[in-house]
Amino acid sequence: MRLGIVVQRYGAEINGGAELHARYIAERLSRHAEVEVFTTCAQDYVTWENALPAGVSQVNGITVRRFPVTAPRDVRRFAAMSDLVFTREHSIADELAWLDSEGPTSPALVRAVASARNRFDWFLFFSYRYYHAYHGVRAAADRAILVPTAERDAAVGLSIFGPIFRGVRALMFNSFEERAMLQHAAGQRRLPGVVVGVGSDIPERTEPRRFRRKYGIDGPFALYVGRIDENKGCAELFEFFRRYARWARNGLQLVLIGKSILPIPDHPQIRHLGFLSDEDKFDAIAAAEVLIMPSYFESLSMVALEAWALGTPVLANGRCDVLKGQCLRSNAGLFYENYPEFAETLHAIATSPTLADALGRNGRAYFRRHYAWPVIERKYLETFDRLAREPRTADALEPLPGFFARRRRTLPPAADVLARIPSGPVTR
Repeated sequence: MRLGIVVQRYGAEINGGAELHARYIAERLSRHAEVEVFTTCAQDYVTWENALPAGVSQVNGITVRRFPVTAPRDVRRFAAMSDLVFTREHSIADELAWLDSEGPTSPALVRAVASARNRFDWFLFFSYRYYHAYHGVRAAADRAILVPTAERDAAVGLSIFGPIFRGVRALMFNSFEERAMLQHAAGQRRLPGVVVGVGSDIPERTEPRRFRRKYGIDGPFALYVGRIDENKGCAELFEFFRRYARWARNGLQLVLIGKSILPIPDHPQIRHLGFLSDEDKFDAIAAAEVLIMPSYFESLSMVALEAWALGTPVLANGRCDVLKGQCLRSNAGLFYENYPEFAETLHAIATSPTLADALGRNGRAYFRRHYAWPVIERKYLETFDRLAREPRTADALEPLPGFFARRRRTLPPAADVLARIPSGPVTR
């Protein structure tokens, strides 16, 4: 079996998001099939500038084919197009222009997928909302499997994506909330696919004391791991934690791991350690009293799963349906929607070893049942096997309308479409 992984960026140095998800899946499925990656030359997800040479290379034993991006992102054009399609009546042509402005725009990558179409059994496209996935799916529809990694944002309400969701051979969802949202967006009671998520390479042993010695951290601490960004809820986290520190006076620290694009408050109980190795990251998770996930938008939190795998409780932003749903289904985390709830739930976990231990035990069991690598791999392999037995239809994707129909500005604002999609965690 030959598999093509198609993703916007790829590399061992990318430590989060759909790109890390894609690399994990590529490396695990390479145990069962011949895997190649199709990606761009970009490294930076904001500019999409070509930073790596085009051509063929190897990353952790996987063949990677890189293709150039036509131009860096024009931030002002992207903002203007986003305002148009998200907040005003617009056309399909406007949505396609938005897609092009978002980047990374790489016609060469799409042409390569089309040319290689008959050499691969399946293509796995990561991240529905980007150029490579939309046009790549259309170039290889009869063997396209989409890993949408969809968050609850206005892009879900764009009309161009409904035919993609309905027309691929299967979708590999990250969560039950993502599946429910995309079913409503596509106008389908059921979309072909399965809730699978992604695993993580959890070390057999961690050394919490090693982490504390190395970074000089004494006493209890809460941990945040990821991009330190307002869009990830970090500004609110800083505000809430400083208020909590004034009230609780228990010395609990907030330790931050990851690249910062948001100023770090100058506070005696907030430590920013920057980007760390996987060894240090896992040691830190094992050492922490609690992992905090303040993000408003997630399709799946890999770091929350890693915390549960190591028996560390999670405190999540309850306004994110996916995080709230995972906490409820696992019974391994608490959640908050405002400051009083943040303060009380954080204090409960930080000061009650009995509660923390119970949440940690539940988290380990939840991870083993649903996110251990044998479980993830089996779901992918069963999907490939099922699809191989089904007839392929080359015209499953609905064609785009004609020249004039494509330019009629009769589509509702995407934000309005999203607002009509039911929200909330899936508990069954």
